[in-house]
Amino acid sequence: MAEAREGEEALDFDPGALPGDGKIVFIGRLNSPWKSRDECPKNMADARKLGRPASVAIDTLYRRGLTGLERFSHVILLTWLDRSQRDLIIQNPRHASEPRGTFSLRSPVRPNPIGLHVAQLVSLDIDSGILGIDAIDALDGTPVIDVKPYFPSIDSIPDATG
Repeated sequence: MAEAREGEEALDFDPGALPGDGKIVFIGRLNSPWKSRDECPKNMADARKLGRPASVAIDTLYRRGLTGLERFSHVILLTWLDRSQRDLIIQNPRHASEPRGTFSLRSPVRPNPIGLHVAQLVSLDIDSGILGIDAIDALDGTPVIDVKPYFPSIDSIPDATG
């Protein structure tokens, strides 16, 4: 576990030790240039600035599900951030002026460490199950939970605030 920053609060239990409510099946893994948290970009915008492409390797059993994905320029990847701390409920990120609740942050530290990444699909080989993507802000070997097409007509909210 990382050393707590001033103002941070941990739960008095590890959410990962609780009995699960459902079953997550990993469908593949990320092939990322990032081997440690220290070098990993904090978000997709930073990852794109670094210009290091990545890929997603989908397991054989799920490759048929990639059929039709070639029509899309971007994909939404859901990942399981398997090396993340899970017990902080109040965090004090370096970029914030004060501590904030976990659910008001995009931090990988959360009870269910699910990552959300919108990436440009630069190549697709269904036979090998490899999706080439422009960038990623997660560590090499991170399990993939799901791949979804990005629809600009419904996924983009131009007047959103935050």
